[in-house]
Amino acid sequence: MSEDTKVQAELRSSFGKGFARRLRAAGKIPAVIYGHGTEPVHVALPGHQVSLIIRRANALLELDIEGTEQLALVKDVQKDPVHQIIEHIDLLVVKKGEKVAIDVPVVVVGESAPGTIANLDATTISVEAEATHIPENVEVSVEGLEDGTHITAADVKLPQGATLLTDAEVLVVAISVPAVEATEDEAPAEGEATAEEPAAE
Repeated sequence: MSEDTKVQAELRSSFGKGFARRLRAAGKIPAVIYGHGTEPVHVALPGHQVSLIIRRANALLELDIEGTEQLALVKDVQKDPVHQIIEHIDLLVVKKGEKVAIDVPVVVVGESAPGTIANLDATTISVEAEATHIPENVEVSVEGLEDGTHITAADVKLPQGATLLTDAEVLVVAISVPAVEATEDEAPAEGEATAEEPAAE
């Protein structure tokens, strides 16, 4: 775990849209922490710091909740659809050594064979990984692959300790040649008779 994931969280007892709006105006983000059979804990998080951390998929926060340390995985981020301001964050309680199920982004690297393109069919795959060793993404190399090559979830190289949860047969990347629209005139060639002309008398 790195220093930038250590976050000071403040307990909050006030709720409602008005209070949440005031929190955001003060540069803080309302959040709720739940899981492991515990009662949900409502906190306020430092807005700028947390906004930077959650740019990474499946970010893990080391919370200091008024002296109590707690690991929490970012499960859901609610944003204003117009202004893209973070309105609320859902955090899941995790323990060191515990395995969690997450969706990990797929990143295509390399260049497929000349004249072909790599189509990303699955933008994420589901894996189980240790809470403190969650991969930011998984890379799929298409270097030199020919037309017709299919890469399934089973072919994706996972980080050490991660287990595939997605169906092994799910198509992740397909290599193909871009379709070119037909330009030739497919009408019958000139001079082809469609019916016999009557004989001259």
